[in-house]
Amino acid sequence: MLPKDEAELAEAVAAAAAERRGLAIRGGGTREAGRAAAEDVLSLAGLTGITLYEPGALTLVVRAGTPLAEVTAALAAEGQRLAFEPWDPRGFSGRNGVPTVGGMAAVNASGPRRIQAGACRDAMIGVRFVDGTGRVIRNGGRVMKNVTGLDLVKLMAGSHGTLGVMTEIAFKLLPCPETVASVVIDGLDIATAARAMTTAMATPYDVTGAAHLPDGPDGAPLTMLRLEGFETSVAHRAQELSAVLRHFGPTRRIEGAGHWPLVRDAGGFGGRLGAVWRISVRPTDGPLLAARLGGAELILDWAGGLVWALVPEDLDLRALMGGIGGHATLLRGAPETFARWGAFHPAPAPVAGLSAGLRARFDPAGILNPGLMDTRPSRAAVA
Repeated sequence: MLPKDEAELAEAVAAAAAERRGLAIRGGGTREAGRAAAEDVLSLAGLTGITLYEPGALTLVVRAGTPLAEVTAALAAEGQRLAFEPWDPRGFSGRNGVPTVGGMAAVNASGPRRIQAGACRDAMIGVRFVDGTGRVIRNGGRVMKNVTGLDLVKLMAGSHGTLGVMTEIAFKLLPCPETVASVVIDGLDIATAARAMTTAMATPYDVTGAAHLPDGPDGAPLTMLRLEGFETSVAHRAQELSAVLRHFGPTRRIEGAGHWPLVRDAGGFGGRLGAVWRISVRPTDGPLLAARLGGAELILDWAGGLVWALVPEDLDLRALMGGIGGHATLLRGAPETFARWGAFHPAPAPVAGLSAGLRARFDPAGILNPGLMDTRPSRAAVA
């Protein structure tokens, strides 16, 4: 199913609801976290294009099927960007799809800069979507001066298409910085690196990225603290931050994007055997989780609060999280791995009940990505 506009999409959803036919919502086909048990595929490839871009107002309105690369290029031409640094799953998934704006918003794709600029949902100021009955709903605004209804906008972000099919999204933007640089410390173990990152985040030097690669590009541990802004400001902050971190070891400065795309996209896991998990925990729990994972290949982002892990397919990673708050999402694995563990972390009963209630309200026939958010209890939960 390839609707050419919002009205046609709404008609298709309404017809599917009347017949109780499940619809698998497809953006650019780059993600595999969970599989909808649906009879038909509903593609958003026909809903493309930037409908409003006002560089002076730092606002953008774009249709959900628009390739993210098209948006990035348009913003770069005006020296602007999506501040939350969306991650691209193709590096580790091996898929050849095209990331789209709707897919990015549906999974709340937020990269290393989230610790400073907020998540994708924080940049969304308006949305149009079709709910599970075929109704077209508009919420929020198209400019930052009219941002009523933000709660529903944020509800759609990260809902994985189970509450509605987004057709158009409005974003607030930020200018691109004049200078990007990173203060780097070599050779730290994970626990020490975590302390260094949390120390850096507690300074007034506006760190926009804090990550640790236990196996850096040259095989040695690498801890990175990113700074962005005017050159004179970055130079001053880099000097002061290095002084604060001197007891962790010698520091050096690297210019530009450096290894941040590797952190953002977990590209080093591409073509490697094993399952890829994305785990959100408290930054202080990152080293504890890493210790429990033993010899797994890891990337620590968000000052230790986000752990990318490449582990054997038969490992019940969630069981290893006993006593550690957070959630683990399976992003890549064999079909039997998804069937065994489920893509999404089992939610506490009150949260699961609230989520089910929302889905029943927005999609009473249960046709939007049916079964996608189903979870499998971990061994720890069963015990």
